[in-house]
Amino acid sequence: MSDQSESGATTGTETTPRAVLTDDPVMAQLWDEYGPVDLEAAVYDDEFERIVVSVVNQSVSTESANAVRERLWAVLDDEVTPDSIRGADDEALRDAGLSAGKVEYLHHIADAFDDRDYSRDGLSDHDDDAVVDLLTEIRGVGEWTARMYLLFALGREDVLPLGDLAVRRAIEDLYGAESRAEMRDIGAAWAPYRSYATVLLWRWYEDDDRAPLS
Repeated sequence: MSDQSESGATTGTETTPRAVLTDDPVMAQLWDEYGPVDLEAAVYDDEFERIVVSVVNQSVSTESANAVRERLWAVLDDEVTPDSIRGADDEALRDAGLSAGKVEYLHHIADAFDDRDYSRDGLSDHDDDAVVDLLTEIRGVGEWTARMYLLFALGREDVLPLGDLAVRRAIEDLYGAESRAEMRDIGAAWAPYRSYATVLLWRWYEDDDRAPLS
């Protein structure tokens, strides 16, 4: 990522995430309350580990996902690799809280990551849509998982995952948007830094003590 000032000033010819997002009055309030956003700090060092996290998170609550992840990491002795997934007993993986389907998905993903380089360097010449297309060829990886990978494994800056329920509910509550088309139109104003907006939306939505925005 390029060097960016949190002040909202320009760096060379580039504007910063703060400068772009705070042109939107709602986002300006979110930034004041929940910013700044250090996207790089949220990116996992290991891309395979991150996609495993996303599979664990599929279609479960945050609390449940955290519990399953803790048990799964224990089964894998904190070594989350294609080899450790293949070497683990499937029953132990299910006992950790994974469904039989998710166990199968992890095996498919482990094989795919051995066959192809899905790292930041390996995908550096692929745009976001091309990465999504590649990842969703793997059984068990849908668009939501692929977009989580863009954000948290590859550190891409312009990801707005409208397949994420919390993101949709936050936009609906804050902007009154009901359809994904409306949400997409609203989010267009945040480009090319929609990942930062996504993080702010999550932070607002997950804050049980949030106050109404003025």
